[in-house]
Amino acid sequence: MSGWWICARGIFWREMLRFFQQKERFFAALVRPLVWLFIFAAGFRAVLGLSITPPYETYVHYEVYVVPGLCGMIQLFNGMQSSLSMVYDRETGAMRTLLVSPYPRGFLLTTKLFASVLVSLLQVYTFLLIARIWGVDPPWLGYLAAVPALVLSGLVLGAIGLFISSAVKQLENFAGVMNFVIFPMFFASSALYPLWRVREGSVLLYQIAQLNPFTHCVELIRFALYLQVNWLALAVVLGCGALFLGAALWAYNPSRGLMAARR
Repeated sequence: MSGWWICARGIFWREMLRFFQQKERFFAALVRPLVWLFIFAAGFRAVLGLSITPPYETYVHYEVYVVPGLCGMIQLFNGMQSSLSMVYDRETGAMRTLLVSPYPRGFLLTTKLFASVLVSLLQVYTFLLIARIWGVDPPWLGYLAAVPALVLSGLVLGAIGLFISSAVKQLENFAGVMNFVIFPMFFASSALYPLWRVREGSVLLYQIAQLNPFTHCVELIRFALYLQVNWLALAVVLGCGALFLGAALWAYNPSRGLMAARR
């Protein structure tokens, strides 16, 4: 077991070093949600009234509603950026050094996925503390209750990025692919607007948002922050996590997956 632990610790340590050495990555991850919270939310607050919608027990301001969606945004961008590093490592040959390890490839990729989730947790809780100063103050226990929801949603979004990275051959192509994945997932969800509001404007967009796994990641985080469980969101997140993680592990299989098709 000591060998497995040393291997996992090395992957976690490498991911942490990469994160702390790229300070601009940390600040860039916070700029996007803070712009939405401080600028866009201030404008939408006057025009977008929110009725009593679970898990909220009273009327809430728009910035209160949007914070869980912005937490999901941080995890979505982090998951894609972590996958971008996979493409970079493949181009530089660093991934080859990792994958020739005697330990199973599934263990190595899953450990890297958990390491990227840990990075996203640091970013999310920094954002939540700033949001609390701004007046968004869920129950203190909600911060602890949200940890499992954030871990699960981070795994799902990271697994999606990991699967995409297996199909991208060059680093330059990945940025374009990210835009085609990140923005539709983010905007066609309940991150910025309640689904009942979306349905009033477009039934088609409402149906797409319901099928969007990012919607259920956001709702799982939203309910957890207020000490509740959205069982439908939990079931969808678990199912999507198993599906995309399995697809990513298959894709990185050198004998059967997308890596084999490329050779």
